[in-house]
Amino acid sequence: MPARGGPEGRGGLWYIALGRRQAPARRLLDRALQRLVASAVGTRFYWSASSRFPTSCVSSPTVPPNKDLTTDSLDDRAKYFLKVLVERYIQDGQPVGSRTLARDAGLDLSPATVRNVMADLEDLGLVTSPHTSAGRIPTEEGYRFFIDSLITVKPLASREVDRLKERLAAAQDSGHLAESVSRVLSGATHMAGVVMLPRREGVTLRQIEFLPLSRERILAILVTNRGEVLNRILHVPREFSPSELEQTANYLNRTYAGRTLQEMRAALLREMREDRRRMDRLMACAVEMGSEVLGDETDLDDFAISGQTNLMGLDDLSDMARLRSLFDAFARKHDVLRLLDACVKAEGMQIFIGRESGYQQFDQCSVVTAPYSAEDEVFGVLGVIGPTRMAYDRIIPIVDVTARLVGAALKQG
Repeated sequence: MPARGGPEGRGGLWYIALGRRQAPARRLLDRALQRLVASAVGTRFYWSASSRFPTSCVSSPTVPPNKDLTTDSLDDRAKYFLKVLVERYIQDGQPVGSRTLARDAGLDLSPATVRNVMADLEDLGLVTSPHTSAGRIPTEEGYRFFIDSLITVKPLASREVDRLKERLAAAQDSGHLAESVSRVLSGATHMAGVVMLPRREGVTLRQIEFLPLSRERILAILVTNRGEVLNRILHVPREFSPSELEQTANYLNRTYAGRTLQEMRAALLREMREDRRRMDRLMACAVEMGSEVLGDETDLDDFAISGQTNLMGLDDLSDMARLRSLFDAFARKHDVLRLLDACVKAEGMQIFIGRESGYQQFDQCSVVTAPYSAEDEVFGVLGVIGPTRMAYDRIIPIVDVTARLVGAALKQG
């Protein structure tokens, strides 16, 4: 589902129109509420929040969108109370009672009036009560309404951006950009950071080099036309001299530079199947090494994830069966890759809340992703996986800025 907010919704400014109530007897309170909502909600963002995908992008979502629920479904007072309730619950993790809500809202209203508003929100499916005597907590629909219509996202402070730049600069120098970026995201958010490696369509070989690590181990360094650096350790049956490794790299560079990785792999496999008697020893070795560097085609589209253990310390994900299912999904990779692949095909930032992802393993999680690109070409996506009760106002700009910095790093590379 594309970002809301009209023609400026995509990648630009997102304007929220606040309705004006006209009842004369409530005019004074309405004006006060409008000022509160305007100051608390804000009127424009520097990012565009996408909501759900079309059902064709992911496996059938288990939670259909509430098409009847729009920003006009709530009056300003209900919007303001929902915003305060969600922010309080994200902060404390405890059901929010009427007295607490009235105090946090800063309005001189009786608990009975607040309870009536909460009952209306509950009827709309935006909040629920975990126990009969407890306060309310937001539902997935409540979080969705909050993110689409009420959240205030502020740009990161310049010192935070500088810190991200420093970490990403170190990551780029290390040659393990995806792994390092996932660690940066995990460290900045204290959740699981995930980075989908760039798709290989159109990626060509710029250069390949081999460095000896030990008698039977060689480090292969492959540089693509996009500036990516792919490293792989090869296990070889004998020791190779630096001269042999240089000649092997020269043959591969001379033969395959400028060709896509898929073309290179197919050609290497074809040569391996042909009569090796026509190859000299060095050429045969180069073919075998090059084929091992590229590996299986399924290895070319992958992701890096860091900080999974951060999720173990979160109360919202403390159930061991739930954690086991989530970690199994990380290990199998298939569901995570399909979800990230859907994010690549969509436009802009994507936010899945609970069952919106369509994958049962993420029913209790939220996934916030952003594409990273250079020169108008999307290379992949990166993001954060955590509980639905996450500080979206902080997570969203971290993911957004990191994606922009990664894109800039790839462009410079």
